[in-house]
Amino acid sequence: MYLKPITNGQGNYYIEAQTRDSKRTDIIVDYHGIQYVIELKLWHGEEYNKRGEEQLFGYLDFYKKDVGYLLSFNFNKNKKTGIHELIKNGKRIMEVVV
Repeated sequence: MYLKPITNGQGNYYIEAQTRDSKRTDIIVDYHGIQYVIELKLWHGEEYNKRGEEQLFGYLDFYKKDVGYLLSFNFNKNKKTGIHELIKNGKRIMEVVV
C-alpha cells in the first residue's frame, strides 16, 4: 500500500516473493533498474534478530546481491533505535531499528 505511490510507475514491488527453494522474502523492490531485498522483523530478542540477519544474508546469496535491508520493529521501552551496518562474506545489511 505504501510502496505503490513511491514506485509510481517507475518500478515494481513483490510481497512475499517465493524463491526456488520455497522460501519467501518479505519484500523485493525493483526501482529504476535496481533490485532491493528487504526483510521485516518484529523484535523478539537478540537471538531471533540474529536468525533474521542470517536469513537475509541467505536471500542476498540467492538474488546475487551485495546489499540488503532489514527493518526491525522494536516495541520494547528500552530499545536502541537507529541504523546499523552488518558485513559478512562481502555482503552488507543495513539494519534500521524503529
